[in-house]
Amino acid sequence: MMGGDGNLYRPPVKRSVTIAGHQTSITLEPLFWDALERAAEQAALPLNALVARIDAARLESADPPNLASALRSWLYANARQHDGQDPA
Repeated sequence: MMGGDGNLYRPPVKRSVTIAGHQTSITLEPLFWDALERAAEQAALPLNALVARIDAARLESADPPNLASALRSWLYANARQHDGQDPA
């Protein structure tokens, strides 16, 4: 179980990323930014490239969520997959 030291419950942070040559702002909690940076590093990709991949997959869904929600969902599914669990 995660500790209650306060680091888990920090307010969201807005960052700019470039997707397909266009800048966009994404607001995520620091926990998710950290996880996204680790996932990009593990995939040997720049953060913008990983976000662009997730965005492209998001846009293929029948009812795409907003990008921040898609990133959180992708991170959760990715963590489950790495733990050997079904990502769904």
